Amino acid sequence: MADDYLARIGRLIRDARQHRGWTQTQLADALRTSQSAVNRIERGNQNLSLEMIARIGEALDSEIISLGYSGPMHLRVVGGRQLSGSIDVKTSKNACVALLCATLLNSGRTTLRRVARIEEVNRILEVLNSIGVKTRWIGDGGDLEIVPPAELHLESMDTEAARRTRSVIMFLGPLLHRMDRFKIPYAGGCDLGTRTITPHMTALRHFGLEVTSTEGTYHAQVHPEVHPTRPIVLTERGDTVTENALLAAARHDGVTVIRNASSNYMVQDLCFFLEELGVRVEGVGTTTLTVHGQAHIDRDVDYAPSEDPVEAMSLLTAAVVTESELTIRRVPVEFLEIELAVLEEMGLVHERGAEYAADNGRTRLVDLTVSPSKLSAPVDKIHPMPFPGLNIDNVPFFAAIAATAQGQTMIHDWVYDNRAIYLTELNRLGAQIKLLDPHRMLVDGPTRWRAAEMMCPPALRPAVVMLLGMMAAEGTSVLRNVYVINRGYEDLAERLNSVGAQIETFRDI
Repeated sequence: MADDYLARIGRLIRDARQHRGWTQTQLADALRTSQSAVNRIERGNQNLSLEMIARIGEALDSEIISLGYSGPMHLRVVGGRQLSGSIDVKTSKNACVALLCATLLNSGRTTLRRVARIEEVNRILEVLNSIGVKTRWIGDGGDLEIVPPAELHLESMDTEAARRTRSVIMFLGPLLHRMDRFKIPYAGGCDLGTRTITPHMTALRHFGLEVTSTEGTYHAQVHPEVHPTRPIVLTERGDTVTENALLAAARHDGVTVIRNASSNYMVQDLCFFLEELGVRVEGVGTTTLTVHGQAHIDRDVDYAPSEDPVEAMSLLTAAVVTESELTIRRVPVEFLEIELAVLEEMGLVHERGAEYAADNGRTRLVDLTVSPSKLSAPVDKIHPMPFPGLNIDNVPFFAAIAATAQGQTMIHDWVYDNRAIYLTELNRLGAQIKLLDPHRMLVDGPTRWRAAEMMCPPALRPAVVMLLGMMAAEGTSVLRNVYVINRGYEDLAERLNSVGAQIETFRDI
């Protein structure tokens, strides 16, 4: 291997380690080698086998190199180009992964329509396939067929795939009805600081689930004699917590009341799907859900999840920062109404078409045309709230939007420990963001964007924000190691190119 290749790989490994927040010693411990060996690797002074590169990539949850893989590793962005035309919003990432977990409730065949072909879905499919679930893509439209086995083989679970997604935590709800003892790996996903699973355990304890944690594994024991005797009050109005409680309640032969439930888009899609399975859910869209469960579910069902409001916000932001006129079609407007109200106060010029129903027959969609606008900083701070408030996942996009606005914007991202820190990477693209503490930042605009080369942050939404900033910057930028973007977006670069962006995918090796 040529010395320059070793040096380039070493730099990639160093950057991935630093973005993970690890020291060389921590990486060495994960690889069962010495700190000095890691130091030599990062300086390009150590010969590397493909096996060692793969082990490093797994340890850092980062695709160091790609072999035989069709997706991109890096993005080269020629910025300063205006977008035009129209672009469709894809189906919801978070709904799709919840529905895939929910198929474990059903003994029949499930067909999901227009499933996003993203890495997060791929990881869940790898886990399902490894335990005996048969899945196949149908045609070219992204339809997916899922057929469960009579018996699951959890001992054969693909633990590496499971560790790369936080969604695997939603296996707990369905599995507690299928076996008395089982284990799953710790949940992974985006690096957004400490994210406790205690609310999940508190909710599922009402169904007899007891979990202990050892050496990277959750060990679950189910006491089948335990059933909910009173309403379950969630200690956190979280989306996956609510989904796990719903999944457990769906197979409970009785009525379960869940209070302080999330009413967000993915939870509503899950409720609609459960109704297709014969589970009656009252209170959809509110914070109190009453679930009439079925002890046994065996139905052939066909369901189409709705569009992704966070992807819609991403595309809207792309139009704002590039000062473009762009039509975004199939926008789930009821989950963007607060964001649009804030943007209107900032001066956003846009038009909404007539409302129409999503393929699930329930979610309201519109086509939204965004025009170039002179934005001013909002008077009040930007901060998320549970639905129907401003979506937690949409907060990062306001960092890029505020950077284009005249004045100073306070953003308070109180939910996640690290995300505000990642957003300061926009400063490398010319933004003026001052971090006040791990949750609060001041954004001064407007920004004179400039091109830069940088590593992709290890969190999905901040990573996309960096890409959007590069699209606004005159010149050529490079965003390295974009696996995290592929976790949540299908063919994002190609789709942006279809409306006028110039983004090239490439690999070093």
